[in-house]
Amino acid sequence: MKKKKVNLRDLNKTSSDTHKRKDAHNQSSAESIGKFKVYVPAIFSFVLLIIGIAMDYFDVAFFKNWIRVVWYAFAYLPVGFPVIKEGWNSIKNGDFFTEFFLMSIATLGAFAIGQYPEGVAVMLFYAVGELFQSAAVKRAKGSIKALLDVRPNEALVYRNNNYVSVNPETVAIGEKVQVRVGEKIPLDGILLSEKGSFNTAALTGESKPDTIAKGEKVFAGSINLDGVIEIKTTKEFKDSSIARILDMVQNATARKSKTELFIRKFARIYTPIVVFLAIGLTFLPYFFVDDYVFRDWLYRALIFLVISCPCALVISIPLGYFGGLGAASKNGILFKGASYLDEMTKVNTVVMDKTGTVTKGVFKIKEIKAIVWKEPEFMKYLMAMEEQSTHPIAKAIMDYKADGEDFQASEVSEIAGKGLKGTVNGKSVLVGNKPLMISNSIEVPSETDNIVESIVMVSIEGKFAGYVIIADELKDDAHEAIKQIRESGISKIIMLSGDKDSITQQVAKEMGIDTAKGGLLPEDKLNEVEKLMSETDNKVAFIGDGINDAPVLAVSDVGIAMGGLGSDVAIETADVIIQTDQPSKIAKAIKIGRSTRRIVYQNIALAFGVKAVVLILGAGGLATMWEAVFADVGVALLAILNAVRLQKMKWK
Repeated sequence: MKKKKVNLRDLNKTSSDTHKRKDAHNQSSAESIGKFKVYVPAIFSFVLLIIGIAMDYFDVAFFKNWIRVVWYAFAYLPVGFPVIKEGWNSIKNGDFFTEFFLMSIATLGAFAIGQYPEGVAVMLFYAVGELFQSAAVKRAKGSIKALLDVRPNEALVYRNNNYVSVNPETVAIGEKVQVRVGEKIPLDGILLSEKGSFNTAALTGESKPDTIAKGEKVFAGSINLDGVIEIKTTKEFKDSSIARILDMVQNATARKSKTELFIRKFARIYTPIVVFLAIGLTFLPYFFVDDYVFRDWLYRALIFLVISCPCALVISIPLGYFGGLGAASKNGILFKGASYLDEMTKVNTVVMDKTGTVTKGVFKIKEIKAIVWKEPEFMKYLMAMEEQSTHPIAKAIMDYKADGEDFQASEVSEIAGKGLKGTVNGKSVLVGNKPLMISNSIEVPSETDNIVESIVMVSIEGKFAGYVIIADELKDDAHEAIKQIRESGISKIIMLSGDKDSITQQVAKEMGIDTAKGGLLPEDKLNEVEKLMSETDNKVAFIGDGINDAPVLAVSDVGIAMGGLGSDVAIETADVIIQTDQPSKIAKAIKIGRSTRRIVYQNIALAFGVKAVVLILGAGGLATMWEAVFADVGVALLAILNAVRLQKMKWK
C-alpha cells in the first residue's frame, strides 16, 4: 500500500487550527461569563430592593432605623457607585452637567430626605437602561462589525518554489497566491485557475455564490467555495476592496448627522438650565407659599432632576443612526456617514450616468443580419478578421460560438477610422463602418440608416454580406430600478452620458427616463448638475461609476457610486456606495434613510412629550420618584427598542 505523503506545514496548520478551535470555544465560554458578570450588580441590587420593599410593607420589626439605611445603602452601591464615580470624573474634567451628575444628586438627595427605596429604584433602573443601551448599540453595530470578521489575516504566497504563509499586508502586486476551500481571498487579483466559485456576501450583501472564469477579477474578503485556486494580485492590501470598505465603514460612524450634533449641543445647554430650575424649585416657593416645607420642595426638585435627564435623547438618536448604517451595510449599501442618511431623505431629483451604471458596460452582440451567406459561415469570415483587432467591439464579436473549424485571415491591414481590410479563404473581405463601405463602392442597405447602436458591416468579394449590431446590455434590474425610484416619490429622473446622444436617448426611452442628454464631456455633466442644483428646492443625487463622474459625484448633494466595477476615484469621492452595482439599491437607500429619520423623529417626540407631561406633574407635586423613573429610564428603553426595529425591517 502506498503511503500518503504528509506535508509538515499542513500538519502544523491542522494542529494550529485545532488549537484555534479550542481557543475559540474557550473564548466563547469566557465571553458568555463576561456578559453575565455585567448584569450581576443590577441583579444583586434588584433582589435587595425587592426584599427591602417587602419588609417595609409587612412592617418587619427589626427592619428599622440604621439597619434599614444600611440595607438600602448596600442595595444602592453596586449600581450607584459606578455612576457617582463617572460623574466625579466628569467634574474633574470640567464637565459638570452630565446625566451621571444629575442621577447622582437626585438619588443621593432621595437618601438625604429618607426616600431610600426611591433612591435605589431610580439608580437601579438607570443602570438597567444603560445595560439595555449597551446591548442595543452592540446589536446595531453587529452588521458593521461583521465586516471586520471577513478581513483576511494570512496569504499563501508562492516564493522560492514554495507556498509560504505571510501577512497579506506584505504581499506585493503581481505575486501568485493560493487559496484553499473555505478560505478568504486575501487581496484583490485576477483568477489564474480555470474557474472559481465565491461567497461575496460580505462585500455585496448578496448570498448567491458568484462563479467566475480564468482571467476575471476576484476581490479580497470573498470566500472560496470550490477547490484550490490561484490568483495573481493586482492591488496591495491597503488598496484592496475589503480594506477600502472597512475604512469607509469605520469613518461612517464618526460622521454625525445634523440632528445628532444638534441634540448633543442641546443637552449641554439644557442640562445646566434644568439644574438651576431644580434649585429654584427648591428655594423660590419659600417666598410665595404660606406653608413652605423644605423637605417637600426638595423632593419635587429631585423628581424634576430625574425626569429632565436627557438620557433618552442622547442615547436613542445616535442609536437610530447606527441602526440605519448597519441595516444599509447589511443590504450592500455603504453610507459614509449618518449625515448622508439624512441627506438621502431630501433627494427629489436623481441624475444618472448610463454606461456602467444602468448598463453592464460590456459590449454584446444584439443582432446578426447575414445577406446571402448563412449566419455561421458569415460570422467565421467576420471573426477571422476581428481576431486581428484589440478593439472592445472585436472582443464582443469573438464571444460568438460557431461550430466547425475557424477561418484564417491574411494580409490584414487597418484603415484608420474606418475598419479592416484583408483576405479570408482566398476572398477579399472588408469589415468596418459605413464610410469604409462607401469608399470601396459597396452599396449599403437603407435599413442600416435607422440603427443607432454600434454597427459592424461586412463585405465579401466586393458585395455587401451583412452586418452585426453591437450594444451595451442593460443591467438585469435597470427597469425595476427606475420603477422603484419613482415609487419612492422621486419626481425627476435624468440621464447624462458621454456616449452618443442617439444611443443615450434610446436607452432613456426604453427605461422610461424623463430627460436624457448624450455626447457630454465630464465638464458638461458638471454644468448640467450645477444648473439643476441652482434651481429652487432641488436636491440632487448623482449616480456614476467612472473617473469622469468624480467631479459630479463630489459637487452633487448626494454622490452615489457603483462599488463593484466603479473606479477607485469615483468610490473615494462618493457619499454612498452601492456594493452590488445594482441600480435598484438606489431606491432602497432612499427608503432606509427615510425609515431612519422617521425612527429618530419618533424618539425625539416620545422623549420630549412624556418628559414635558411628567415634569409639569412633578413640579406640581403630583408625580413621585416612580413616575420620574418611567419618564427617564422608561422612555429611554422605549426609544432604544424603537431604534432596534431598524435591524428587523425589510425594504423591497
